[in-house]
Amino acid sequence: MLRSVEQGCVTGDGEDPRVAELRAAVSHLRRELAGHPAELPDRGVAEDELASLHAMALGGAPEIMRLRRSLLLVAGSIGSVSALAGALRRVRDAIELFGRD
Repeated sequence: MLRSVEQGCVTGDGEDPRVAELRAAVSHLRRELAGHPAELPDRGVAEDELASLHAMALGGAPEIMRLRRSLLLVAGSIGSVSALAGALRRVRDAIELFGRD
């Protein structure tokens, strides 16, 4: 059962499903990036920002502007790698669940 809490909803266990989706999407992209064999010049930037996104998701209700900034840095770092496009799109979609600030 979902019930409304401020701007979002929570599941029966009290977790915001938007936060859960963000955490899952970030974890998926981190795994995909770790398994990508190509040497990427900005891999470290992407890894750092993904770690930041993960920490924000663990902290509860993240700030949309911080989420978007991290997304831009990740996209700029790995956005040209077609093998990671699906996982990156999932992160973008998860961030969009939070709406606009």
